[in-house]
Amino acid sequence: MIDVTVIRNKSDKIQSFVISGHAFFAKRGKDIVCAGVSAVSVGAINAVHALTGVTPLIEQKDDGFLSCEIPGNLPEDTMEKIQLLLEGMVVSLRTIEEEYGQHIKITFKKQEVE
Repeated sequence: MIDVTVIRNKSDKIQSFVISGHAFFAKRGKDIVCAGVSAVSVGAINAVHALTGVTPLIEQKDDGFLSCEIPGNLPEDTMEKIQLLLEGMVVSLRTIEEEYGQHIKITFKKQEVE
């Protein structure tokens, strides 16, 4: 199963997200759940960089692990744009979860310290 964890700060803004695991929907190279999650998450990261100039802190591994953290102390207008892009990612991931819930699980957490 693909586990997605979205971490929000005390202001309810997405601060980071972590994706790990495998969908096991189909054989490697034919897994539409994995491909969809990858396209949505990497696309969101690329959009943040291309449209705001902000480079998130990213860790990616070959085993399906992706971690993305938004840098702190950004101007408010930049953070609003980033949030819109990341909330769009969440909507897309939830849509995948609604259809393929046995292969992907999304969890939301609140960051305790800012």
